[in-house]
This record gives sequence, C-alpha cells and structure tokens, in this order.
Amino acid sequence: MNAFINLGKYLFALPMAVFGLLHFIHADAMAGMAPFGGTIMIYLVGLCLILFAVSVFLGKYDKLAAVLLSILMIFFIVFIHRAAAMTGDMGGFLKDLSIAGGALMYAGSYSKDSSIIG
Repeated sequence: MNAFINLGKYLFALPMAVFGLLHFIHADAMAGMAPFGGTIMIYLVGLCLILFAVSVFLGKYDKLAAVLLSILMIFFIVFIHRAAAMTGDMGGFLKDLSIAGGALMYAGSYSKDSSIIG
C-alpha cells in the first residue's frame, strides 16, 4: 500500500512538468494573461513549474520547491484568477488553490530535502 501512496508525489509533479512545457509551447497565446512582463513571465513560470517537477523526481530541494510553488499559485490566485472567480469562472481559481494546497501538504509531509528550509 505504501508503494501506491508514494506514487502520489510523482502524480502531483508530472502535471507540473507538462504545464511547464505548455508554457514554453504556447507562450505567445498565454502572454495576454501575464500581469507583468508578458512572454518573458510566461517562460519564467514554465521554468518554475519544470524545476519543481525535477526537484520532486530527484528529491533535491523539494521542500523549498514545493513552498515556492504554493507561493506562485497564490500569486496567480490574487493577480489572475480573483477577478474571474468573482464573475463565476471558478475553474482556474480552484485549480490553482488545490495545487497550492497540495504543494504545502507535500512540503509538510513528503519532502526529502529540508536543507534550505527546515
């Protein structure tokens, strides 16, 4: 059973890698949603998502990466999805809220490397 439960961290990290790749593939289409920096910000976010996934798969700096991912998702909620949620479009808001929560749970329970943040 523990082997099955341990798959959870990979099932959480893999979509982040895919989202990151999609940021690189569709950067021009996403640039209009970026509050600061346009396309450059999209590439930076894509890189952050990919680095989170790599960190989880390698088990290095994964606690720091998970906390930073949750901060990034909360940033999205505040600056991108808040207005959409007020008009009834809750999809992105709830997705990013659940990713932020999952990242914090990962940091608190499953992370291996606490060398930077304890």
